[in-house]
Amino acid sequence: MDASSAGAMESLRLPAGFRWGAATAAFQIEGSTTADGRGPSIWDTFTAEPGRVIDGSNALVAADSYRRYRDDIALLADLGATDYRFSISWPRVQPGGSGPANAAGLDHYERFVDALGEAGIAPLATLYHWDLPQPLEDAGGWLVRDTASRYADYVGLVLDRLGDRVGRWITLNEPAMTTLEGYALGTQAPGRTLMLGALPTVHHQLLGHGLAVAAIRASGARPGSGPIEVGITNNHTLVVPASEEAADLMAAGAFDLIYNRIFIDPVLTGAYPDLSAFGLAEFPGVEPGDLEAISAPLDFYGVNSYNPTYVAAPAEGSEFALAGLPFEPAAPPEGTLVTGFDWPVVPGAFAELLVGLHRDYGDVLPPVVITENGASYVDEVVPDGDGGLAVHDADRIAYLDGHLRAVAAAIEQGVDVRGYFVWSLMDNFEWAQGYTQRFGLVHVDFETGDRTRKDSYAWYRDLIAAQAG
Repeated sequence: MDASSAGAMESLRLPAGFRWGAATAAFQIEGSTTADGRGPSIWDTFTAEPGRVIDGSNALVAADSYRRYRDDIALLADLGATDYRFSISWPRVQPGGSGPANAAGLDHYERFVDALGEAGIAPLATLYHWDLPQPLEDAGGWLVRDTASRYADYVGLVLDRLGDRVGRWITLNEPAMTTLEGYALGTQAPGRTLMLGALPTVHHQLLGHGLAVAAIRASGARPGSGPIEVGITNNHTLVVPASEEAADLMAAGAFDLIYNRIFIDPVLTGAYPDLSAFGLAEFPGVEPGDLEAISAPLDFYGVNSYNPTYVAAPAEGSEFALAGLPFEPAAPPEGTLVTGFDWPVVPGAFAELLVGLHRDYGDVLPPVVITENGASYVDEVVPDGDGGLAVHDADRIAYLDGHLRAVAAAIEQGVDVRGYFVWSLMDNFEWAQGYTQRFGLVHVDFETGDRTRKDSYAWYRDLIAAQAG
């Protein structure tokens, strides 16, 4: 680390006890999709359909982390991570989505969690990161209420085996993306195009969350390790109107409602927001007692965020107007930097988002953990001059530095942020984008499985060490 980098890191200070880590998801990194009794998920089905994945690829091998997990834990240990956010594959634990546990699947996660403990890294386990067992989708998926009950049963199976080893749990990852991209637009698994007909999946996912929270609370404390903590992770974006015109302001409000508020309000306030902008008098499928379960108190609130979203009123005759939607995407201001995904890079918007959550939800907002934040760029592997390989990803370092400074700014304004997890520890199968987008601190050669630490890995390692100093 050179003097200028050391000085920049010295000026970035997060509170004592702040948790540092990286995040991954099972389907994106594990591979071994038929090993040890694992059943098919909606993503196995989706990726097998021609045209669904931009490069025609699949996750049969991915980063091969099911077999190479000790290598990945070594990367985390060298990074200095205090925690690792990973997900547990429902189809590995319960291949059919119901019935008894698959012992081999749980054996794997038990070995994995024990290896994390041996390395001094705390597990932060996500129970559902989009890999719904295909038999449940065949029975209706998240459109039917029974899936919430099936999910709670699966959570119980995981707790029975790992509850004495894992102290912190995330129930759901980004239910907004399951609803909006999976069931409304069809761009992610299971690939349905139901538009507003996808709204029941919001409630059934959140009901599953509530049932999981109850199960985790009932599991009690780990022997000698204190109480188990539980939270949820929602994907949030700061919604920016294209102009101050009334129509654009209304469009931004409607997008904020459907992307952000219908997923956070029930969890924190016990009520769905007003959906009259979408022609609905009440939220579909809510039964007595549901909202009480959904709004059970949490120990932390996970925020995934990557970029702001610019929104305008739909132009007459546009596909959005024809679909009955009161908004459409707008371009960011000219000159705005973008990632490889063409996502605008605006660190100040991240701070504004966090401060807005604190302002809008006040005392009912639990301590916040940034459970995903990162950027994809085109990475070039080059010789390092010492017979090895290197990836010089200055753009990713600038992105992470800017967004961590935004976290620090939000903390200064009163937001209680307790941790930060880079997305992602390593390059992975990026859902419908296949292998065309790389987010990792570590480059993965998907032909050989070889891992190469990028400059961003070294930067983040030095930052974590500087914060501990």
